[in-house]
Amino acid sequence: MISKNREYQSFETTETVLSVATTIAQADTQQASPEETSRTSTRFYGHYQDCMEMFASADKVAEYLQNHNSWFSRCAEPMKVEPLGENGYALVIGRFGSFGYEVEPKIGLELLCPENGIYRIRTIPIPGYQAPGYDVDYRASLQLVEGIQDCETPKNSAEMTHVEWELNLTVDIHFPKFIQRLPKPLIQSTGDRLLNQIVRQVSRRLTRKVQQDFHQSWDIPFPAK
Repeated sequence: MISKNREYQSFETTETVLSVATTIAQADTQQASPEETSRTSTRFYGHYQDCMEMFASADKVAEYLQNHNSWFSRCAEPMKVEPLGENGYALVIGRFGSFGYEVEPKIGLELLCPENGIYRIRTIPIPGYQAPGYDVDYRASLQLVEGIQDCETPKNSAEMTHVEWELNLTVDIHFPKFIQRLPKPLIQSTGDRLLNQIVRQVSRRLTRKVQQDFHQSWDIPFPAK
């Protein structure tokens, strides 16, 4: 077991490294010449899975999910959403960054028609848009599993469906040279933490909004948490 004193020293050392690295990065940003704007790619990857409960039959949930043009844009707020064809959307996720380098990810997603009960979401190109310094590969799948009523299920709804989802997300960021000068393990660990933070933040908010919207659309009580 690591002592509290050693944990504190480790934390303090990490904070010092981050502070020095950020100072160097900010200074290099101001002094960078045109020759130093070339970029290389660093890959960040995350695998995520979770589920959300719907107090209704799988048929009702399936009907709702397939009619995504009636709820997706509304539930995705405050993210900016633009329709892309019949089943696609362009999303602006928000502004994120570290070490003085920021990106505002914008990705195209297509909600595919279900196959064998599996709903899939994948990245698609956004017409006329070139991502500035990053590439995203988003591959998600959802399946409906009818569950058993428990103590939290509303009394007027004897049914429950679990929407189980899984996401594989790969992000390639083409960092400028002033970022490349930082230690690679530091870049990787910071990027991984930031990616996990973004996914947790977005998925929790989106899950809650979809649950609320679904139950309101079917006039089914939804337990407050």
